[in-house]
Amino acid sequence: MDNLAVIQVLLPLLSAPLCLLFNKARLAWMIAVVVSWAALFVSLSLLVMVNDNGPIIYEQGGWPAPIGIVYHVDILTAFVLLIVTSIAAVVMPYAGKSVEKEIPVSKQPAFFSALLLCMAGLLGIVSTGDAFNVFVFLEISSLATYALLSQGKDRRSLTSTFQYLIMGTIGGTFILIGIGLIYMKTGTLNMADLADRLPAVFDSRTVHASFAFLTVGICLKLALFPLHLWLPNAYTYAPSVVTIFVAATSTKVAVYMLLRFSFTVFGVDLVFAKLPLTEVLLPLAIVGILVGSLAAIKQSNIKRMLAYSSVAQIGYMILGISFVSASGLTGGILHLFNHAIIKAALFMALGAVAYQIGSTHIDALKGLAKKMPWTFAGFAIGGLSIIGVPLTAGFVSKWYLVLAAIEKEWWIVVAVLLVGSLLAVIYIWRVVEVAYFQTADDESDIQVKEAPLQLLIPLWILVIANIYFGINTSLTVESASSAATMLLGANS
Repeated sequence: MDNLAVIQVLLPLLSAPLCLLFNKARLAWMIAVVVSWAALFVSLSLLVMVNDNGPIIYEQGGWPAPIGIVYHVDILTAFVLLIVTSIAAVVMPYAGKSVEKEIPVSKQPAFFSALLLCMAGLLGIVSTGDAFNVFVFLEISSLATYALLSQGKDRRSLTSTFQYLIMGTIGGTFILIGIGLIYMKTGTLNMADLADRLPAVFDSRTVHASFAFLTVGICLKLALFPLHLWLPNAYTYAPSVVTIFVAATSTKVAVYMLLRFSFTVFGVDLVFAKLPLTEVLLPLAIVGILVGSLAAIKQSNIKRMLAYSSVAQIGYMILGISFVSASGLTGGILHLFNHAIIKAALFMALGAVAYQIGSTHIDALKGLAKKMPWTFAGFAIGGLSIIGVPLTAGFVSKWYLVLAAIEKEWWIVVAVLLVGSLLAVIYIWRVVEVAYFQTADDESDIQVKEAPLQLLIPLWILVIANIYFGINTSLTVESASSAATMLLGANS
């Protein structure tokens, strides 16, 4: 049990080469499924251990920090690990059927290898207590993501991947420069050690520049408006499985990085008292919510619509951070989990549609709900959750954000939260209207059936999770609230 912190990362990292070594599509998929479920068990165990006994510190090779590299698992870390592994555990079984139509058999072992490497990189970013290792794992996940995004059938997947590669490289470079500058000033890379040493030198312009580079680089990775331009095309033209996994996990881990560096490494008092981070994040989050939602309404490709919706939802998470309050942080951290299960469910429904008809264009969905009732029922419930209807997961996190805005008497922010939900009604209704209330132009040529069970079961696991976590919030709210309390107490 003492080794679970490192086993979490080693499982997918060491399993990825096995997919290539055996070079059998079906075997590679089975390895990915087993590893993802094993990782989920490990993350659940870590969450229980942290809740019972406090943070876990794993010293690599027995070398204590700051000499050695450590893995540090606290309540926030364990919660984000649970997000990544739970999504992976549902996506991998789904991938077996979905990948059949989108990836040639000869490329599938390499595809699952890259998917496991992406997962390993994301888990490593979250687990490590070393600032430079954050960059190393970020590059592992990014390189794997570039390879995965480029596998889309549409040739535009190559140009969108190249655009993401350029933007991702810029973001990674900014993060590396930021880490280099704080190392130059403090002589350490261990996050706990940095938290102790930075207050003494925080008035230095080098440290200010370091924080600026880190913030911009991380915001580019998490696709905060206006640094989001890589995201819509990347999600739209990627294979369905890649879109589901990346949309539900990658940006969440980037938000975690922003939380970790802002609150734990640099510290609440230093960052939010001496630097205008709230004044920067708050307006960008508000504009992101409105612009992302308005852009989603105008899209004719539903994958692209949900991609712009993600830009808006990222705005909600950053809004929670900018409050710098217990309610705000709880809402923001809660939305990491809730948005992951919401958006994964919505993209899974679209993946099932693409599997059956080969298109996610809105005109191709006319009358399809009659032929694929379970798929579109899942989409509709996921849509209700992203709107924030009561008894769904999306309502809970938005409720905490509204409470945080009311506590601070930021009435404009309350209005933005309500308008954002109303705009979500419009773009979700566009899909529901076409699928349920319109008829296909020519139904004689295409005999569409319901999606296979291998696609429907993972979809409905997430749909049920959306309802369950909208009713029973003990796990999510308690974890998010504990994480918020911990972050606000760091260095204060």
